[in-house]
Amino acid sequence: MGGVCRDRWRIGLARTGSLGGPQPCGIGALHADRVRSIWTRMNQDHPAILNRLIERALSGGADAADARISMGASLTAEVREGALETIESEESSSVSLRALIGKRQAHVSGADLSESGLEALASRVVDMAKAAPEDPYCGLASADDLATEFPDLGLDGDDAPSAVTLEARALEGEAAALAVPEVKQSGHASASWSRRESHVASSNGFAASRHGGTTSTAILAIAERDGAMERDYDSRMERKYASMPSPAEIGRIAGERAAARLGARKIESTTAPVIFHRRLSASLVGAFTNAISGPAVARGVSFLKDKLGEQVFAKGVNIVDEPLRRGGFGSRAFDGEGRPVETRKLIDGGVLTQWLLSGPSAMQLGLSPNGFASMGFGDPPGVSTSNLDLQPGEKDLEGLMAEAGKGLLVTDMFGPSLNPNTGDYSVGVSGFWIEGGEQAFPVTEVTVAGDLISMFARLVPGSDLEIRGATNAPSLLIDGLTLAGR
Repeated sequence: MGGVCRDRWRIGLARTGSLGGPQPCGIGALHADRVRSIWTRMNQDHPAILNRLIERALSGGADAADARISMGASLTAEVREGALETIESEESSSVSLRALIGKRQAHVSGADLSESGLEALASRVVDMAKAAPEDPYCGLASADDLATEFPDLGLDGDDAPSAVTLEARALEGEAAALAVPEVKQSGHASASWSRRESHVASSNGFAASRHGGTTSTAILAIAERDGAMERDYDSRMERKYASMPSPAEIGRIAGERAAARLGARKIESTTAPVIFHRRLSASLVGAFTNAISGPAVARGVSFLKDKLGEQVFAKGVNIVDEPLRRGGFGSRAFDGEGRPVETRKLIDGGVLTQWLLSGPSAMQLGLSPNGFASMGFGDPPGVSTSNLDLQPGEKDLEGLMAEAGKGLLVTDMFGPSLNPNTGDYSVGVSGFWIEGGEQAFPVTEVTVAGDLISMFARLVPGSDLEIRGATNAPSLLIDGLTLAGR
């Protein structure tokens, strides 16, 4: 069981006006005041609160316990047809507690940080742990295995902006998209800001904090020609607005992408090289990380379960996890069990070097944890990467198209299907047909199919890696894939 306290408000102005004019209820300054308010309300001694919560669990009969307090705030302004459509703000806070009794564990969450609320939370989780089935692999990290250094990773974002500021950014992006020839309307134009903070502690002596902020702009443009419509988008997220491209640049790219898709055709079914554009190629890296997840390998539900130490990708391909990257979207100074982290090559010259392991999955496989536990502290840990990049190759996108000669450049995909046991893969896509090494015409309603084991072995990375999130990859060329068209 669990719960989260959310203070959420949403205002729709039905496109009758904008925040640039008279503002109902002084909304331009209201959000910043609300954000300051929640952080003031929550500005308590979090380590002391967590320690009291853990002590209550231990005194109630738990052998071990860990806990987390999380807070968040966000603001989004969305515009349409040159006017404000909605403002949405959300502030939330929650507390989570896990108790372990022998090889039994339970976890609960709530929002009441009063003494009586913490007492009730601790009593409930201990009672649940007593009744839980045994898990032979559960437990906390040894005190000797815990991280002791917590460098500043530069994850802070901007102070909370006014809703007026976000509205102006969204309007600028929408206007730039609409200025592109054949773009008739915007399907979505928004600017957002967010901040997150968490504090964790465990009965093994570990205590630390995480915090960070982001700002983003997203534009969806709709183009039309002869009654036929196509849509495409661009979006960008950074820690600070100063690092962002302008909203006008984001809107222009969204509009140009939508217009470029007009006149899309269907193609005949064939076998051909396929290039996955960098805007979506990270999904293939995600399929890889799912396959090397310790829990999946331990359960035997991974097409890579017998490939450790073997050549999985083409020679020269490297996939690197970098948790201590300054400003990274997945950066962390410790993993979800409090263990230290470091840069690791998951694929080194095409060879698979390790699984993604938490304490429980490592124990199940008879291995040692390696810093890939996802956030636990109040919940049983899973596994996750941090800042994961498939390293760039030598040829840019134009070079990959020249190498392909004739094939498909995928710029959008939907409905991917993957058999985790065999690696059989298929996905619906659209993009551009390549002839003579160049984009010839847009295509739609194509299904790309293959098996990931052979796809990885033939994969050629481009040189156009761009850091847009926690998992990134350049454009990727894979030859000999099955294309199902008309």
